[in-house]
Order: sequence, then structure tokens, then C-alpha cells
Amino acid sequence: MSTQEVTQETQTGHEPTPVEPTQEPQNALTEKFTAEEWDALKAFRAKIPDVLASAYPDKIHSKTTAIKLWGVTIDPADLLDARVSVVLMKFLRARYLNVSEGKTMLISTLRWRDEFNVEAACNETYPQDVFGELGHISGRDKQGRPVVYNVYGGNQDLKAVFGDVQRFLRWRVAFMEKSIELLDFETNDQMIQVHDYLGVSMTSRDANSKNAASEASSIFSGHYPELLFKKYFINVPSYMTWIFWLFKPLLPSATLAKMSVVGSGASTIGKALLPEIDAKQLPKRYGGEADAF
Repeated sequence: MSTQEVTQETQTGHEPTPVEPTQEPQNALTEKFTAEEWDALKAFRAKIPDVLASAYPDKIHSKTTAIKLWGVTIDPADLLDARVSVVLMKFLRARYLNVSEGKTMLISTLRWRDEFNVEAACNETYPQDVFGELGHISGRDKQGRPVVYNVYGGNQDLKAVFGDVQRFLRWRVAFMEKSIELLDFETNDQMIQVHDYLGVSMTSRDANSKNAASEASSIFSGHYPELLFKKYFINVPSYMTWIFWLFKPLLPSATLAKMSVVGSGASTIGKALLPEIDAKQLPKRYGGEADAF
């Protein structure tokens, strides 16, 4: 019987440690799972029928009916699929491989997607003059991950953007889902996000924008786990830098490791982004060579 070694880079920087061979369907991402992660995943799989029953209590045969999450079909009758393993692992990693807590998170996510009607939000048409400059997906990093830009100063008309908070949230979720479409869950399952605060000040925020930001943060932290590789905050006003450092001790180390606060100007931003993103993929406004937005 042929076997396949799954390896994990140790935190000490030593050579990869072999993990026990498995008969699991593999791809480039599952090959990086640790033995502990495989054990948690196998236990998690056994709970998927109950997850579906809890998420869709009013649907007949929910325990045995396949669903789609981020373009990946999760069929309780056939869970031995590498892409499914990658998706399920996200919920486990977000909860430190605690199977019970991962189950709770997945149930909550599936319920929210149903209640929010994510599919309808993705099919909705949003006014280009309001939202067109707020979000851009442009290029990929050196490892093939998509790069997503959130340009908070892209529209200074706050009433147009945030006057209807629920419309903003539908647009924001649809934009996130569009970003996820670029993940194949075979070679890449995360993205880089660049948050551009050029033109944003304390006085440019109103109650609606603050509520929208709070709700969006809750949605993404609760229902889009482990989809972020790195997050760069660029053109950050000095007061926001101060706030970041104030709350730095409260952030989990794993989250903090993904975040970088960068100054202003194409040269400064380029120095931070070019190690991850090739110049031909990075917009000129951020120190690259790409003719992008």
C-alpha cells in the first residue's frame, strides 16, 4: 500500500517533522496538516450530519443533504475530499482544534448565511457611483494568493455609503464572497488584504459608519475563519496608529502576526508590500508597476 507523508514546519525553524501517513485524498494544502489536525478533522467529520441538522432544522433530510460553502460541496455521505478537508480545517484552526467549538462555529456560520441570504446579496446590483471605488481585487502575491484592497476613502459621501447600513453590509459580504471565488482550496486558501485609509479622519466617521464597521467586523470574525494570510493597514492616520498600539497587547499573537501598520506614500508602502507582491502585480499608487485602479 502506498503512503504519503504529510509534513509540518516546526515553530523552531528545524526541518519538517514527518506526520503519520494517511489514506486521505490529498492536495498541496492538506499535505501541510499535522497529525493533531488530522485527528481533529476525522472527529469533526463524524459530526457533520449533526451540524447540518442543527443549521437547517426546518429542512427535510438536512442530515444527508449536500451543501455548498465557498464553492466547495460538502456532502455528508462523502466527506473524503481534499477541498472539503481544507474548508473544515478552517473552522477547527479558528477554534484551536477544539472539535466542539469548531462545530458550534460552523453551525453558526451556516445559519447566518441562510438568514443573511448570502446568495441573494451576491446577485444584487450595487450602485457603482457609491461602492465602485471602495473595493478592488487586483493581482496576486508571489505565492498565488489574491490581493484585495479596501479603500476606505474611496467615497467621501458617507450618507451615500452608510446611509443604509444593511445595504453596505450586503455589498461588503458580496465583495468578500467575490474575493473567495479566487481561492481554489487546492493550492491557495487565503488572501492578502490591504486596507487603505487615505483621506480618512476621525471627523469623517459618523454613527452609521461606526455601526457598519462593527457589524462587518463581527460577521467576518465569526463566519469567515482563516481566510486571511496577511493584512496591511496603509496610509494610516497617526491617531489610528496610536489606537492599534494601544490594543496590541489584547490581540492574539496569531492575529497580530498577520497584521502590519504601514505609513504613507508609494515608496514606504512599496517597501512593505513588495516582499510579498511582485512589482508587476502591485498598483503604481502603492509602489508597484501595475496599471490598476
